Amino acid sequence: MYTPKHFEVNDLQEQLAFVKTFPFATLVSNGDDGLNAEHIPMLVHVDAENRVVLQAHIAKANKLWQNLANQADVLVIFQGENAYITPNWYPSKKVDGKVVPTWNYRAVHIKGTIDFMHEAEWKLSLLEKLTNTHEQKQPAPWSISDAPQEYIDRLQAAVVGVEITVTDIQGKFKLSQNQSAENKNGVRDGLTQTQHPMADLMKSSF
Repeated sequence: MYTPKHFEVNDLQEQLAFVKTFPFATLVSNGDDGLNAEHIPMLVHVDAENRVVLQAHIAKANKLWQNLANQADVLVIFQGENAYITPNWYPSKKVDGKVVPTWNYRAVHIKGTIDFMHEAEWKLSLLEKLTNTHEQKQPAPWSISDAPQEYIDRLQAAVVGVEITVTDIQGKFKLSQNQSAENKNGVRDGLTQTQHPMADLMKSSF
C-alpha cells in the first residue's frame, strides 16, 4: 500500500483498535486456483508469545482451504470510513485554483501466514468468541447455548477455522493532513454539512 508520510499510522495499538472497530475484512490469497478474495469477519488478539493473530472461519464447502497450503502468505484488508473530497471545500480554490478532487479514507493492511484449523474444540471456541464479541451490545445477547447442541455440532462441522499469524501491519489514515489549516477546516465543514461520519475524524485529526 502506497503510504506517504503524512498518512502513516505506525502505532500497533491504534492499528489493532481500528481492526476491532472494522472487523469485516477482505482476505486476499494466491492459491492453486489463482488470486482469490474472501469477505469475512475476523477477530484479532495478541497471544501468549506476543504474536498478533487473526482468527476467522469459512464454510467447509469453500475450496480455499484445499487450494491454499498451510503457511501460505496472505493479505488481509480492513477498511473504515471513506469520503469523496470536492475541491469546492478548499478555500485555496478561490486564491489560485490549484486544487483537484481526492478521496479521504482509513485502511489497515495486514500480511501474514495462514493455517486452516479443523479441530472441533478450536472451532467452537472461535464461534463463541465471535458471537460474544458481536452480541455484547444487543439488549438480550444471543449465546451459542441458546441453540440445540446437535444443531451447533452440525454447523461447526460444516466450517473450517482460519488462523493468520501476522508478519506485517500497515496503517493509512488519509484525512487531509497534507493540506493547510484553512483547507482542513474547509473539508471538515463540507463533511459536516453533508452529515458524513468522517467529519468527526477530521476534527480529531487537527
